[in-house]
Amino acid sequence: MSKHDSSLSKDQFNLLKAFKKQISNPQSNTITKQAESQKATAVEELEDTELFKKALSGVKPIDNGNIAQIQTARSKKVDAQTLAKRAAAEGSAEQELTEISDTQAILNPVASQAALSYRIATLQHKVFEDLKAGKIRWFEAVDLHGCTVEQARAAVLQIIQMAKDENQNVIKIVHGKGPEAILKTYVNGWLRQHRDVLAFVSTPENQGGTGAVLVLLKRAEKNPKYKQ
Repeated sequence: MSKHDSSLSKDQFNLLKAFKKQISNPQSNTITKQAESQKATAVEELEDTELFKKALSGVKPIDNGNIAQIQTARSKKVDAQTLAKRAAAEGSAEQELTEISDTQAILNPVASQAALSYRIATLQHKVFEDLKAGKIRWFEAVDLHGCTVEQARAAVLQIIQMAKDENQNVIKIVHGKGPEAILKTYVNGWLRQHRDVLAFVSTPENQGGTGAVLVLLKRAEKNPKYKQ
């Protein structure tokens, strides 16, 4: 069909020419449409960014300085000599002092590096293993370094009483592991005699190793403070 075909008008001829061009190169039209679509999308994103920036103008960051810290701080070691003085003033450990014998401790000395381990027969194995692994959080700790035997005994009894008063059942006692392991021997003997001790074991290495023990106590169910 030629340009001079009398059966076609000028407009029809131009339309036919454009149609032929599209058929001969079909991708050009698609590419053009894609380019136009990408350009429109980029313009829209730029407009959204500008609108967001305008919306945030004048906004100030929130001051976090007055937010309360809700993490519970770990209990610190209490001073053994202070506990001993408190016990003497209150007289709260007088009965336990008469019931606990130093002789039994002396007759059963322990080595400096020995791992201490004790449990009553009825204690669940799983509970003891958790205590041994340090998985049970202790309530309070006392360090007996620098104490006399009398001060150490009073401090041990006092911290046990403190735990009972607060209805807590795990404490930590740091007795050290000197060459003669004197306080370690006494602590081992005292705890085995105490009526409220269910078990005790040397702490994991990262908590003091054989220089300290974790002690599991009976729960103070009959404590009037927690009767309700």
